[in-house]
Amino acid sequence: MSGPSVAELRRVAQPAGHLERRNGEHWAGVLYMRRLSIYVTWFLTKTPITPNQLTWLMTVAGVVSGVVLALPGLWAVVLSALLVQIYLLLDCSDGELARWTGKTSLTGVYLDRVGAYFTEAALLAGLGWRASEVLPDWYTVLGFAAALGAILIKAETDLVDVARAKGGLSSASEASVAQFRSGLLGLARRIVGATKFHRIVQPVELSLLALVAAVIDAVRGDLMATRVLVVACVIAAGVQTVLHLVSILASRRLA
Repeated sequence: MSGPSVAELRRVAQPAGHLERRNGEHWAGVLYMRRLSIYVTWFLTKTPITPNQLTWLMTVAGVVSGVVLALPGLWAVVLSALLVQIYLLLDCSDGELARWTGKTSLTGVYLDRVGAYFTEAALLAGLGWRASEVLPDWYTVLGFAAALGAILIKAETDLVDVARAKGGLSSASEASVAQFRSGLLGLARRIVGATKFHRIVQPVELSLLALVAAVIDAVRGDLMATRVLVVACVIAAGVQTVLHLVSILASRRLA
């Protein structure tokens, strides 16, 4: 079989409105990765690989990127950043392949979330270990603390649907995320969200920031920039864990 054309595949795998989802599409996906992923997905339609197998590969790439980041040298950070790009590519292609083949499943959704949890935690832990240089020290502890914060933030989001399911309700709509019982809290959330500080602990942004820090460190001959980044990550993760919880409780997502 010759398989679908790229145009046919795009109509099904990247349907109208899919890239405009407020909370479902990463900026890097919209900016460039979806333009590339459709060709990778087109190639994969000619192979026996399944969407869930792609998701497993995505998770492996993400976790390995964190392991590599812990290694010394500028090359390690470059390789880690490249692995994060592969992670993002596979994260785009697994969903596209699932939509084309009709093999969407709850297992796929679950594995995708697990991959995101593992990748963020691995990168933050790896960054902390890298900042420690040789032996574990307080920077290692801070890296693992930031990783825990990143996991808690995701858990807070996922637990909304758990609570709603236990109450016999459907998943929260995107509109309810922006609806607050207090107008003042809604304004505060918009102001904080505009700073985009929460993105510092996300894989794509963190890998690029780690690369910038590594270049600065190479010029300076120390690890000061990487250590500053670790401290910034643990602060951002800690603040966001609290603010995100308050945001959920103050919104109409649990109503």
